[in-house]
Amino acid sequence: MNEVARKKLDCAQAEICLLKGDLPKGWDLHESRLQVPGLITPQRHFTHPRWDGRPFAGKTLLLHYEQGLGDTLMFVRYAPMVKALGGTVILAAQAALAEVVATCPGIDLVIPKGTPPPPFDVHMPLLSLPWVFRTDLSSIPADIPYLRVPDRVSHRQELQAALAAPEGSIRIGLAWKGSAFHPRDRERSISPEQLGPLAGLAQVAWYSFQREEDAGVPFPEIRDLGPWLGDFSDTALALSSMDLLITVDTAVAHLAGALGIPTLLLVTFAPDWRWMLDRADSPWYPTLRIYRQPSVGDWDTVVRRVILDLSDAQ
Repeated sequence: MNEVARKKLDCAQAEICLLKGDLPKGWDLHESRLQVPGLITPQRHFTHPRWDGRPFAGKTLLLHYEQGLGDTLMFVRYAPMVKALGGTVILAAQAALAEVVATCPGIDLVIPKGTPPPPFDVHMPLLSLPWVFRTDLSSIPADIPYLRVPDRVSHRQELQAALAAPEGSIRIGLAWKGSAFHPRDRERSISPEQLGPLAGLAQVAWYSFQREEDAGVPFPEIRDLGPWLGDFSDTALALSSMDLLITVDTAVAHLAGALGIPTLLLVTFAPDWRWMLDRADSPWYPTLRIYRQPSVGDWDTVVRRVILDLSDAQ
């Protein structure tokens, strides 16, 4: 077995450890991802040294995103811990997230994708921060909210008008489809028809958080916010008006968790490592509750459990 193959095996073992809650060992193995060509995006080749986790007073640290939008939203939570060790903290983030992640304490400057960063001394990928801080289940930084609605929201007026609801109604947001570019999108997403039974819940004003024009509609009464969700600042504002979000595993779930919005997360029988196994809560997001498929592909049971729990709560 060559070195690259060994590192790929380490990455697979890392996910198993993280799923099972053995976080320290998982983070150690997870660092192998940086040594497998093409495994993470974007690929970065800095001449600057990588941060070693020690205090960096008087210096500038560049934190940079890798992989998806949800990863950035999930791991930017470490910024206050980083800031406590040093000088200036810069974050290179996806453009759609720039305004939102700039609200995180500890971030001095956000550089949107495509913008060259100012001079810096050391760098670190966001997903290596749990490894730097030796995070285990008891030390996950989960003080929420650690993000807030930015001051600048492009579609503030349109969203405020669209978010009006009958007096006495519970506002519930729905997101049933993730990114089509995700390799497991077919597993993670739910057809809108399978969510149709939710329409039977009384006194609910429903709102769609789907931006895709071809996402479909689970029931006619749902109000489509998609036309005004230009970036995640718009999404943050809309989420701040919800009493509850029901969503599959997508970036909206991470944003809601970071904002402290009550959230029901619907996950597959074999979930992403971030949601672990055999638990209905998430140590990463205290306001999130997990509903898991009891068998592969069984979304109908998941939806029935959601309806039962919400009916009992009304």
